[in-house]
Amino acid sequence: MTSATKSGVSSSGIASGNALVRWLSSPLIAVTLYLAVTGALLLMAGLSIADVIAHRQALAQTSDLLDQLRGRNGAAKNAAAALAEHPGTPFLEGPTVTVAGANLLQRVAAAVGDQGGSVQSSQVDVSGAQTKDGFVGLVVSCELEQPALQNVLYDLEAGMPFLFVDQLDVQVPQTTALSDAPSGRVRVILGVSGQWQAVK
Repeated sequence: MTSATKSGVSSSGIASGNALVRWLSSPLIAVTLYLAVTGALLLMAGLSIADVIAHRQALAQTSDLLDQLRGRNGAAKNAAAALAEHPGTPFLEGPTVTVAGANLLQRVAAAVGDQGGSVQSSQVDVSGAQTKDGFVGLVVSCELEQPALQNVLYDLEAGMPFLFVDQLDVQVPQTTALSDAPSGRVRVILGVSGQWQAVK
């Protein structure tokens, strides 16, 4: 290769290098490259944040599922504790429906008496329409302190046997001219029913 050829090659390389330097030093090109690199970095950061959010959502769903499973286990423990607190059979027992009605009356009278109330009258329904479906009904008229009524209702519905409050009529005594505050005792008419299962 002659020196003229070498000189032509190196001058063309220098010219192309100068053109590249001139092209890169153009403000428009520099801004475009800066924006492209910044956009790529922002895109990578956005994808990383989206990935973190997706992982957090998956973790929250897994945590909710775990809480539900623990809740079912807790509900089973609560049911077992409730059965231990209120032992007995869920049905009214007795060889006849009349005996089952007497057991129902005894259960309701005990719940009222435990709260300091007194049963005024009672009527057991052993021949109504509910009896055909296996239920025994009872209507009781009683007097007790107003705050004790909630405890009686809770005792009847949460205890054993399973009882249903079908009727609740509360009569608050009227105030007299001499006293502005009524007495604490109220008159309650209570309709209760339970399912009868004959003793085998």
